[in-house]
Amino acid sequence: MAVKIRLRRMGKKKAPFYRIVVADSRDKRDGRFIEEIGTYDPNSDPSTFKVNEESAKKWLSVGAQPTDTVAKIFKLAGIEK
Repeated sequence: MAVKIRLRRMGKKKAPFYRIVVADSRDKRDGRFIEEIGTYDPNSDPSTFKVNEESAKKWLSVGAQPTDTVAKIFKLAGIEK
């Protein structure tokens, strides 16, 4: 099973916010997920994010691959691969 750390879209039309989730890569974007490890809000100025560092490091250590956007958020949060 290939596991990805990616964004799950939430919110209303034209006002999205995202949850950072760990999910099987074969599942839909907003479908089933294994664990929620944070949030990301691009609508606020500046954009805000909150990440559970322990969970993120745990999933990265067992081989979960972050998407490009999540990798940038992790870099800003100080979480390394």
